[in-house]
Amino acid sequence: MSELSVNHLLGIKYLNKDDIKLIFETADHFKEVINRPIKKVPSLRDITIANLFFENSTRTRLSFELAEKRLSADVINFSAASSSVKKGETLIDTVNNILSMKVDMVVMRHPNPGAGVFLSKHVGASIVNAGDGAHEHPTQALLDSYSIRERLGGVGGKKIVIVGDILHSRVALSNIFALKLQGAEVKVCGPKTLIPKYIDRLGVGVETNLKKALEWCDVANMLRVQNERMEISYFPSTREYTQQFGVNKKVLDSLNKDIVIMHPGPINRGVEITSDVADSNQAIILDQVQNGVAVRMAVIYLLASKIKR
Repeated sequence: MSELSVNHLLGIKYLNKDDIKLIFETADHFKEVINRPIKKVPSLRDITIANLFFENSTRTRLSFELAEKRLSADVINFSAASSSVKKGETLIDTVNNILSMKVDMVVMRHPNPGAGVFLSKHVGASIVNAGDGAHEHPTQALLDSYSIRERLGGVGGKKIVIVGDILHSRVALSNIFALKLQGAEVKVCGPKTLIPKYIDRLGVGVETNLKKALEWCDVANMLRVQNERMEISYFPSTREYTQQFGVNKKVLDSLNKDIVIMHPGPINRGVEITSDVADSNQAIILDQVQNGVAVRMAVIYLLASKIKR
């Protein structure tokens, strides 16, 4: 397969297994490119990409921007916090104004689930979802799977546990879709109040005991608690959360095997993982960051090649 089955990256649930394989093979090529002394390729010299971030983001926005610039695309950055959106402009008006500047692709983060799908039906540009509320974050899930593939040689048949705030996490949902699509076994682990009631419908196991979850898995993906999405308290205290669901070196050393530790960032050090775990050889957190640029380059490149000239 030489092209994606989709014209937008709105969520993992719209992709098939071949799409993921193609993205990873393309990312392999770009990873080699970004490790060269000259890190740019002229692939998208005639493509203009607008980054629309209606929610604050540092790592994802920088990663996308770097990926776009490595491909030699023209980049427009738009932060809604300091824009006409504050003055009441609608999403479609905002985007149409940007598209009238002849933009080919829009990378968008938005607080409302489904914002990217809505946009894709109303504008002619290719849309990449950089996170829509607590719904999906497809490029994060792709770079997570890519990082597992790099460390363990593949994703199929591996046992992955996602630990923490599953309820508010778009990373968890996209990861579940991506991992299941590639044939991995997936469990979630966290306080019962932070596990969605429908989770078993996704073919995912639930384990409320962290030690048991870690003894079962090959990979633990540690999520932070998303206090900014909580209107009520879902557990008694951060200290109690850490005691029950935080991973420290002592916990890791007590296991009868080495497991891989991942984290989508930003890390709350001392809450979900301690510094000695985050900085250990078992953690692939910085690999995830580096792989994020290569994977986003692959996604942008493959979508751009489908844009009708």
